[in-house]
Amino acid sequence: MVIALDTGDMERLGKRAAIFNDAGITVNIDHHPTNTQFGQVNLVNTDSAAVGEMIYRLIEMMGINIDKDMATCLYVAIATDTGGFRYSNTTPVTHRITADLINNGVDVSYISQTVFETVSLPKVKLMGKAIENLELFENGKLAIIKITDDLLKSVGAKEEDCDGIVNIGRNIEGVEVAVVIRQRAGGELKINFRSKNYVDVSVIANRHSGGGHKRAAGCTIKCGINEAKEMLIKEIREVL
Repeated sequence: MVIALDTGDMERLGKRAAIFNDAGITVNIDHHPTNTQFGQVNLVNTDSAAVGEMIYRLIEMMGINIDKDMATCLYVAIATDTGGFRYSNTTPVTHRITADLINNGVDVSYISQTVFETVSLPKVKLMGKAIENLELFENGKLAIIKITDDLLKSVGAKEEDCDGIVNIGRNIEGVEVAVVIRQRAGGELKINFRSKNYVDVSVIANRHSGGGHKRAAGCTIKCGINEAKEMLIKEIREVL
């Protein structure tokens, strides 16, 4: 048996898709509205703020006592998927579950510092470069950041350092949609979308065989980075 967690489609599994397909039983546990139901068993709950909430419920239904290590893992899963409980997907249920996890020994201060407040020097440099090349369009409602392999190498950053860069644009006053276009070797572009209040960015991601949530989505495109930028500006303009 192989279980895929927090994965909207097979493509998101990458090289692990082969392991998934070779399993006798495949289980897909997810909360993305765009989930493609790719498992033999599919547990998809789009009302859950995080898959961590769903796993908590499963453990509860099985009558298993949650120890400190389990509580810590579940808390991190929920905290990261809700942006530290700041995103609109955060619900009263989210807080009730995390309150129980804290009662089971979660060190909230340590997790907050480690997950949300500790940044490597290369990532800080990458953030600076991202701010330098950030562009605003549509009267300041759309922010776009381009990140190339050369830019990553110039600051000594890694692929994972790109995580969260999109929020630099999203956090600007007046911006509704933020986009990061990450250029990879071979001409492939990884696109990350974020929105604040009313634009459903999963619709845009779906046009390019991607997916996600209303306020956070992504896709992969194969074309030139500037061509992708112009195409996305046009598509996002229609929904702003």
